[in-house]
Amino acid sequence: MEIIRATTTAGRAGAYYVRIQAMAQKHQIPLDVEFDEHDTPDTKYVVVVDNYLPIATCRLYAIDDAKVMLGRIVVLPEYRHQGIGSRVVKEAEAWARELGFRSAVVESRDNKIPFYESMGYVADFDRKIVGETFICYMMEKEL
Repeated sequence: MEIIRATTTAGRAGAYYVRIQAMAQKHQIPLDVEFDEHDTPDTKYVVVVDNYLPIATCRLYAIDDAKVMLGRIVVLPEYRHQGIGSRVVKEAEAWARELGFRSAVVESRDNKIPFYESMGYVADFDRKIVGETFICYMMEKEL
């Protein structure tokens, strides 16, 4: 497996492929909801590739000069529970540090909070986000 920082059209297409397969298709999320105003040519994506197949992704974009949002963190179902999600988040955090960010924020689905806590994120249960598909909570970690 290879972790890439997707800076090309092909790399971004890999990120989009994973999101369509694991989120849009599985949870019937319309494409115009899954792909939002934060999916721009300037958005950064980390993609994990197994041979030629993209299998996991994470999106990064600035909230402000100090904080970065890590989002749309997805691993294809057949690759879950192998540590790939942790690897993609760690790579995104490393890239964010290199870009000068001091903290990372995630909007975690309620059932994924223990995963992010194991990586050092702290949940803010006062910041609940009720979306069309999931209930999420803001979590933050100093980088």
